[in-house]
Amino acid sequence: MSRFLIIIEQGSNNYSAYVPDLPGCIATGRTLEEVKANMEQAIKLHIEGMMEDREPLPVSHSIAEYLDIPVPGSAA
Repeated sequence: MSRFLIIIEQGSNNYSAYVPDLPGCIATGRTLEEVKANMEQAIKLHIEGMMEDREPLPVSHSIAEYLDIPVPGSAA
């Protein structure tokens, strides 16, 4: 089993997602649940394609964190 970071962004009418460790692997969905399900399918298909093309499978190296940055004049 492999684990991949997905980045999800909310647009004005939908959500989109991508995998930093799998360039070109993207998905969209109307809801957060839908984009996650579509992204899971996209990752599976992307990896299957890489295997068929005999490309080396990537090892996930991406991480994500939030940083709290004080903003002058903000309430927090």
